[in-house]
Amino acid sequence: MSTRERMRRGRAAEARAARILCRAGFTLIARNYRCRMGELDLVARRGRLLVIAEVRQRSGGGFGGAAASITAAKRRRIVRSARHLLLCRPALARLAVRFDALLIDGADGPVEWIEAAFDATT
Repeated sequence: MSTRERMRRGRAAEARAARILCRAGFTLIARNYRCRMGELDLVARRGRLLVIAEVRQRSGGGFGGAAASITAAKRRRIVRSARHLLLCRPALARLAVRFDALLIDGADGPVEWIEAAFDATT
């Protein structure tokens, strides 16, 4: 699969995940928030809750599928990036923060939403 095709699929997966969050009453704050520590796929708010959502899609279940692709190193980068976001946007720092994962196994598989998939200590 070409890089262009992977990017297209990644954008489509993130758009699906964003729609699911919005249907659940969240307001999207940021997509693909980038800083030198890493990137946050989706940042959404509902009331006093801020969700940092990692979206992962894998073409198949080999090597553990989408869930297994969120490694300890990836979680650390997400947490560091979230800390950067909260430092840059102090109003968000007053909210409860939760790290969720929205996983898609297969090209058009269902989205599995794992709330509190990890925390800032992992």
